[in-house]
Amino acid sequence: MLLFLLAYLGGVLTILSPCILPVLPFVFARSDRPFLRSGLPMLAGMALTFALIASLAAVAGGWAVAANQYGRIAAIVLLALFGVTLLFPALADRVMQPLVALGDRLSQSVSASADGARSPILPSALLGVATGLLWAPCAGPVLGLILTGAALQGASVQTSILLLTYAAGAATSLALALLIGGRVFAAMKRSLGAGEWIRRGLGAAVLVAVAAIALGLDTGFLTRVSLASTASLEQNLLDKLHPAADGTAMKAGKLMGRDEKLKAESGQMTAGGVTAGGGAMMMKAKPAVAEAEALPVEGKLPSLDGAVQWLNSPPLSAEALRGKVVLVDFWTYSCINCLRALPYVEAWAQKYKDQGLVVIGVHAPEFAFERDIKNVRKAVSDLGITYPVAIDNDYAIWRAFDNQYWPAHYFIDAQGRIRHHHFGEGDYDGSERVIQQLLAEAGNKQASAAPIDSSLVDVKGTGAQAAPDMNDIASPETYIGYSRAANFISPGGVVPDSGHDYSVDDPRLNEWGLTGNWTVGGEQAVLNKADGGIVYRFHARDLHLVLGPGSNSKPVRFRVTIDSAAPGDNHGTDIDAAGNGTVTGQKLYQLVRQSGDIADHTFEIRFLDPGVQAYAFTFG
Repeated sequence: MLLFLLAYLGGVLTILSPCILPVLPFVFARSDRPFLRSGLPMLAGMALTFALIASLAAVAGGWAVAANQYGRIAAIVLLALFGVTLLFPALADRVMQPLVALGDRLSQSVSASADGARSPILPSALLGVATGLLWAPCAGPVLGLILTGAALQGASVQTSILLLTYAAGAATSLALALLIGGRVFAAMKRSLGAGEWIRRGLGAAVLVAVAAIALGLDTGFLTRVSLASTASLEQNLLDKLHPAADGTAMKAGKLMGRDEKLKAESGQMTAGGVTAGGGAMMMKAKPAVAEAEALPVEGKLPSLDGAVQWLNSPPLSAEALRGKVVLVDFWTYSCINCLRALPYVEAWAQKYKDQGLVVIGVHAPEFAFERDIKNVRKAVSDLGITYPVAIDNDYAIWRAFDNQYWPAHYFIDAQGRIRHHHFGEGDYDGSERVIQQLLAEAGNKQASAAPIDSSLVDVKGTGAQAAPDMNDIASPETYIGYSRAANFISPGGVVPDSGHDYSVDDPRLNEWGLTGNWTVGGEQAVLNKADGGIVYRFHARDLHLVLGPGSNSKPVRFRVTIDSAAPGDNHGTDIDAAGNGTVTGQKLYQLVRQSGDIADHTFEIRFLDPGVQAYAFTFG
């Protein structure tokens, strides 16, 4: 229920966002009509249409987006005709029959409600449908959370209801504005006798809004302004309501790219010591279970069918694993939290494999390039993973577990029952004690079983896999694609899906911008010409950036500076002391590891060759 409440409140907050401006004229054009028979049907049509289109786009891919483009064009034409009839009502009868007459009849149908001559509900709902096709609310933290969960979880009733709840929140705030606006307009008409001029003013506003939408301002400039004005409000809601247990996909410790202090309502998680808005969060599950304490049964090991391929092993099944203790680790290879947990998972696999433990890594991709099996195979080899890995590109195993997190560890006993789980980094000693307890339980049924080694593994991760400095991170994971970007300060904001020249001045903490000619897509930005870069003001020991070469796979050279100087001893493992490096594959690159005291610094990466793809910053 918390997530539904959060979705509704996030929708209500859209009234404060400039992204709502293009649809306001369509709504206020009905402000002088009875609300129940005119305004309400319009808002209901808008909410239902948005929920339907957003559900399809989230789970059905590009064809739904393409289909909606045709719907947007039809809606633009319809609402433009509606605006013309408001501005020049006589024109409909004299000049532009029959097309403008359609808009005129639509307008007059709603107007006829005053004397009950005909019902305005259907035409008002039609206006709402058209508005729903055009409405492009900003993908702030709340809507981003819902859409990412939809994409990962697949089609579901919950997805559509969540989106409808979000739209209902927006409709509620619009309804209040409409009711208040209707009274204001009525008072103006009575006092000034200006009904016709108000009607024409609304018609002009509708045409201006249609023009703004047709030019893409609702998804460009207004989106950037909106995120700046409402993202903090939405983030505060997330911080207070903690929707971690409500069923939407998250990275453990990372909520739609924002590292949060989370605590599940069930008490299963506690924050691992990071400042609000800090970098990649280490989270702890339940306190380590004492060996004498019985572990609860949380469910059965679900089917492992659905993986598109298995690495390091033939396909495994739940039935074949009966009699073994199993650890299932959900991960993806560019996730910094996952990378830092992997050395422990590999150490457990090696230590306990002869005592009955089977470790299975389930690779569930976040970015499109992580669906490439060649990329995953290379990552498995580079990371030294020896245990079986199921490539879960369709999220079949993810959904079978009803999983919501990267990384997520599920501990299954020899009878095929889930006995414990842990989300995120940290509490490695507690997790290993769980493994030892489940192995001991299985061994107690075998007289010849050897005693379980009660010592704990000693793991020292290197490079990006080294443990983070959780006490001194003040920068959040930051996505570069416009669908989840925040704190972008290049003048003019993002120009979606088109080549554009960007620049950036002096950013404040956690602000960033692009320089040079880039094409910014929903998931990543692509550099079109050499000598472009990214500037970010950060506070953390480590800075990582997920990068990939161009579509031709040609390596891309780059140079990093910190406060306009070579990094020297503060260089990461993927560059030298002079700041030089090369993008050779699609992965996470460690670019900064500070050796001294941590402070605010300005990071800049400049690419000497075109074509690079930039996805996300993470910190440690």
